Amino acid sequence: MSPSPVSSTPILRRTLIWSGVAAAVLAVVAGGIGFLVAQGSGLISGLLGVVLAALFLAITGLSILIANRWYGDPLYVQLFFAIVLGGWLLKLGVFVVVMIVLRGQPWIEPMVFFLSIVAGVLMSLVIDVLVLMRMRLPHVSDTSLPAEAPEDVAPGAENRTPPHRSGGSDAS
Repeated sequence: MSPSPVSSTPILRRTLIWSGVAAAVLAVVAGGIGFLVAQGSGLISGLLGVVLAALFLAITGLSILIANRWYGDPLYVQLFFAIVLGGWLLKLGVFVVVMIVLRGQPWIEPMVFFLSIVAGVLMSLVIDVLVLMRMRLPHVSDTSLPAEAPEDVAPGAENRTPPHRSGGSDAS
């Protein structure tokens, strides 16, 4: 594992931190609205929807941050895609299991649950846009270019110095 960080790491960390704070605020709002709409079952549905949305959205960011720890390793690309794909498969599996378990439960208010998941996803998209707009990331990152390629030097030009031009004009 390489100690040099990948340039996307600070962006992912900031996105996860902002998403966590926003998810806590959204959980209070969704839980409150859910309670006003359907008492206890609405409260649980609102909270559960926001928590699931935040969990599923955080899995991708966390998997990329974990995979970036192997940056510089000869197998980095293979490890990166294996870890990220594993995170997506985990997300898909957990989502299917959760939806099967929650289907038809009497303590779930379906509309509050659905709307809180949608609100969580929209919250995450807004945070992603805000973070990416405010962060500065070069177009080409995590690369190093050679100083000079041997084939760029003309034959016999190794010992010559470039001609010096004067700043004035020669009008003679």
